[in-house]
Amino acid sequence: MPDSLHKPLYTPEQRARRDASVWTLVQGILAPVQFVICIVSAVLVIRFLMTGEGYMAATWSVIAKTVALYTIMVTGAIWEKEVFGQYLLAPAFFWEDVVSFGVIALHTLYLAGLLWGFMSPDQLMILALVAYAAYVVNAIQFVWKLRMARLAAAAMDADLKGATA
Repeated sequence: MPDSLHKPLYTPEQRARRDASVWTLVQGILAPVQFVICIVSAVLVIRFLMTGEGYMAATWSVIAKTVALYTIMVTGAIWEKEVFGQYLLAPAFFWEDVVSFGVIALHTLYLAGLLWGFMSPDQLMILALVAYAAYVVNAIQFVWKLRMARLAAAAMDADLKGATA
């Protein structure tokens, strides 16, 4: 289990690779796009559960959210490989990746239930909301981790400037 509380998120070399990687920009674009898709989809899913209307719109929105999730996971794995040298479970993002696997499992279960018909529309939509709740937890993990990294980097930069002054 990684000890990320006692060391910076990135080494100077990893930080340079992160800053140079096109995948950093891709992740920066995909993350808010996925969040917007999730919000819109959650509204459509809740609307269906409350009114019984709009099943197809809700279904397609969950499919869109799942495609966005798969896309960000694949591109994120490539980013992790470029920055940390391994596709997933790099120590710096170990727990975020672990929770991501759960989020992907829930979204994939939704698709399986939809395709093979072993869940009712209501069950599918409730599962989608559970998947979205897990996704929000995972998003908070990433935002918190990146915020802490930004603060640590700023403190390290300030220390370096103070040492050279």
